[in-house]
Amino acid sequence: MYMGVEIKDGVAMLAGDLVLDNATRLLAEAESAIAAGSTVFDLAGVERMDSSALSLLLALRRRTDGKDLQFHHVPESLTSLARLYGIPDQF
Repeated sequence: MYMGVEIKDGVAMLAGDLVLDNATRLLAEAESAIAAGSTVFDLAGVERMDSSALSLLLALRRRTDGKDLQFHHVPESLTSLARLYGIPDQF
């Protein structure tokens, strides 16, 4: 199965497991997608995730130089974790 970030019609599609073991590589791929002009990230293809997923998405927000990032198909478990940390408006 494919694991990574693939750009389709300007949307960065995340796929596979968004867990600590893959976070550094996925962050680099996602940063490349931003550099290529993507501002929409679709998480529909993410199968498993842990708290590093939240860290990755927040890191992307910090690295966008003011660009308005959008995250689509964010799993409820991730939005729940964001609420727990007091940052529900990030997603």
